[in-house]
Amino acid sequence: MKTTDHEGREDHAADSPRALLGPEGEAEFADLTAEEIQWRVRLAYMQHSLRDRMQQYVGLPVDRLLFQRWLEQRAGSRYIEAQGLPRRSLEAALGDEALTLHVDPRKLIRIAVRISADGEKRPSSMFFIWDGNWDQRREDLRVGTRYRLISDLDENRHDLTRTERYQELLSALESGRPWCSHQEGILLDTPEKILRYLEVYVGFLDSMATEGYRPERARDEIGVAISRQGRILKINRGLHRLAMAQRVGLPSIPVRVRCVHREWWNKVVDGAWGETALARVRAALKDCVPEERPGPLDLDAAPLLPDDFWPPARGVATQP
Repeated sequence: MKTTDHEGREDHAADSPRALLGPEGEAEFADLTAEEIQWRVRLAYMQHSLRDRMQQYVGLPVDRLLFQRWLEQRAGSRYIEAQGLPRRSLEAALGDEALTLHVDPRKLIRIAVRISADGEKRPSSMFFIWDGNWDQRREDLRVGTRYRLISDLDENRHDLTRTERYQELLSALESGRPWCSHQEGILLDTPEKILRYLEVYVGFLDSMATEGYRPERARDEIGVAISRQGRILKINRGLHRLAMAQRVGLPSIPVRVRCVHREWWNKVVDGAWGETALARVRAALKDCVPEERPGPLDLDAAPLLPDDFWPPARGVATQP
């Protein structure tokens, strides 16, 4: 059986004097590990391993069974579609090429806010088709925490102690509660570690500026959703990478469609089932573009930003 990345790390731990990185840790943070949190890190590995095995031996087989019933229009297929269709099986059927879209990161500025409101059920990542008004509630990523962080680090790269994030982490340290992440295996319990942590992010930013976006280096894809209007909205993972691509002005990055709104699905498939429906979805995904407008149910007023908000593109973004 193929060894997962985090299983390989655990096997290697006995031969290495360095504390173990967490299951979601980046290799560049290896010198920020600490023995003090190793029990929590190992617990995180156990949780990831249990989750992976549950998916492999329970979740995926059930998903495939349900998806096959829908594909063949067997008894219960309408109920299976009404539930949202099992995401992992549908992703496998649609294929990587259809689900991978290439967008201008500076146009991907709206993130869907998946909060429960007015008794509305929060969409589940287990399903590919989402109901509800999640696509009508949006936040502007240009004023979000990730882009502010990356911009602050970039502007103060020669003295990172001036950044807001450094001051936050230093304050936590001085109050006796140093920032740590057992998922990443990091403990920032000295000012030097805080600086090193921030320097790694500057290194990531500079690497993207000189080499462009390298999907093979990422642990997962930048996830997006398709709204009822067929527009691309940001969701979940990859927010730091997106912010870096926006900061350096890359012309295009790959994003991965994780879910679609039911209204869009219904309009696209137009009553079709099985392979015919899948073919229509593949074709329609090619026409999806980022949503740049505020949503009708936004919780905050749209910020007023200058026309020259983005800094000049640099590095590979300036090459023909």
